[in-house]
Amino acid sequence: MSTKWRQLKPLEWGAYVNKEVKVTAHEKQQHQGWVFTVDPVSASIVLVNMLEKGTAVVKVVMGHAVEEVEVLQEGNEAISERMRAVFTPHGAQTLCVDELKRRKDSLRVWLEKNRIPVEEEGETLKVANVLTVSPPYGVENCSSPNEIILARVQSLVESNPGGEQPANV
Repeated sequence: MSTKWRQLKPLEWGAYVNKEVKVTAHEKQQHQGWVFTVDPVSASIVLVNMLEKGTAVVKVVMGHAVEEVEVLQEGNEAISERMRAVFTPHGAQTLCVDELKRRKDSLRVWLEKNRIPVEEEGETLKVANVLTVSPPYGVENCSSPNEIILARVQSLVESNPGGEQPANV
């Protein structure tokens, strides 16, 4: 499939994710691999080639050099999972949607019990309009420009009896 790669829109680039492709770049250089993502600003393609024992080679083909992208094979959930594993830190927890919801609800209730104003904004908890807590709702997921409030809320998050903190890796 011959395309003007840089003129495509992000949704069109997204159609290439989790597919094996052959990229012809500047000076007819060829690169092959599974598309992990496409940078929407530069149109650069991140290719992953799986090796044995869970290792992989990651290559970035700069968007300005892409001349043609040919789909060789459709991906599946197993390929998608293997590529995600390449970019997940060793020993990191993968939590299901139900567990994340349970943690968010538990933390929200705990903060309210401690008379801290908290609102839900999608998957994020907004605390007192000055701090956010993102999934998976642990101490390291708290963010605020106010260091005093940050330290106090992190202390509360750490003491939350319903929020199981991930083991140190």
